[in-house]
Amino acid sequence: MLTTKEIMDIIPHRHPFLLVDKIEELVPGVKAVGYKCVTYNEPYFAGHFPQEPVMPGVLQIEACAQVGAVAILSIEANKGKTAYFGGINSARFRQKVVPGDTLKLECEIVKQKGPLGIGKATASVDGKVVMNAELTFMIG
Repeated sequence: MLTTKEIMDIIPHRHPFLLVDKIEELVPGVKAVGYKCVTYNEPYFAGHFPQEPVMPGVLQIEACAQVGAVAILSIEANKGKTAYFGGINSARFRQKVVPGDTLKLECEIVKQKGPLGIGKATASVDGKVVMNAELTFMIG
């Protein structure tokens, strides 16, 4: 298991944009599984939405991308580099993510050629899929 500190040693994201609390499973270059404990204190809840806080779908995608970045940047050849978004395809949001939820974040690297790759991302709460997408990344 990787702690927040260990995650920050791999990816450059920091508060308030680090959206992964821990990594439970890691196979470098292949896949990673992490978690985000969604609290009412998240800065985006002040405006999204004040009367009914909902985690924005794009941040769910970003959280999965950060987990995928941990997987791909854990390879020795990629240490110290940054994984950038190249595209988001087939994103689907299946239910709301709200304060109190623990978001399970999974990203499997399904294709890589040189600095480009594709990850299959899934986010779930209590075993129910809340978001899935195909993420294209570039290593820079």
